[in-house]
Amino acid sequence: MATTVNGAFIDFMRDKVNLDSKIVVDARKSRDNLLQNIAEFNGQDGFFNLWEPFNLHFGSFARKTKCRELDDIDLMIGVSADGATYCPLDPWDNIKINSSTSNSAHKDCTRDDGTLNSIQVTNRFKKKLESVREYSRSETRRNGEAVILNLISKDWSFDIVPCFHTDTESDGKSYYLIPNGNGNWKKTNPEKDREHVINTNQSKANRVLELIRLCKKWNKVKKIKTVPSYLLETMIVNYCDSKLEIDQRINVRFGDSLNYIASHIDSPINDMKEIQGDINNILIEDRQIIKQKARTDYTKACEAIIFEVDDNNHKKAIDKWGEILGGDFPNYEY
Repeated sequence: MATTVNGAFIDFMRDKVNLDSKIVVDARKSRDNLLQNIAEFNGQDGFFNLWEPFNLHFGSFARKTKCRELDDIDLMIGVSADGATYCPLDPWDNIKINSSTSNSAHKDCTRDDGTLNSIQVTNRFKKKLESVREYSRSETRRNGEAVILNLISKDWSFDIVPCFHTDTESDGKSYYLIPNGNGNWKKTNPEKDREHVINTNQSKANRVLELIRLCKKWNKVKKIKTVPSYLLETMIVNYCDSKLEIDQRINVRFGDSLNYIASHIDSPINDMKEIQGDINNILIEDRQIIKQKARTDYTKACEAIIFEVDDNNHKKAIDKWGEILGGDFPNYEY
């Protein structure tokens, strides 16, 4: 219950959008414990030699852009190359790694042509995790790119991605190589994502992270399954980058974000890592659905702001925001 629009958004962000702080603390402890368990695999019983300095927390949980509920936590686990090589000229999403000839785990995952099979590598991680008593009763499965570890006692899962780290290439950049789902490898660099989001947030008076979370909540409420979380996040970062400053009132900048989504969903959207290029693979017909929902809600947002600012009618404004953000949005308190 709320008497003002500002109060309604404060309650909504705290209770329905932002992750519960106690859950965040618990999740980080669980993540750190898992990393300690994986570290013990290093070279054990013919397992890979691990390279802990290249372990990486990535994804929206690491970037602090995940909204409720916490469903997964992404981890990249560094693997020692042990002499393995690759060709930097291979397509970014279909790289072949010439396997190490000295490491037994590499040899066990090597094809007849001498290249390292990423599916077999993730399977080795899966099998090793199943041997840990704490995780043995959990559901451990592989989706082609990651080992997904569902813990019985937790509401979230871990997506565990084995990775290699490259030397600096001719473009002056280094990359992580992760499974591409088809047996080969692909380039990524989640550190660039996080750096971009952090820089944009700092340049806009720390108003970006909660805006991204609110837009993701809207995406869930509207059931727009065709808008991937990373794509939506990239769009909101692009919107913030396009402005010298963004409004301190989250309802105003959220409304502006809806207008930006409607105006740019048909356009190419390049990834923040500057590796993939255009990541907007949404079907044409689905783009029209997204555009219509965003435009309709932008119009409602403008009406809500008029009710609040011009008419001083917070009840009508709160009711209108409820139409946009669903039944979890607070009701007006008389």
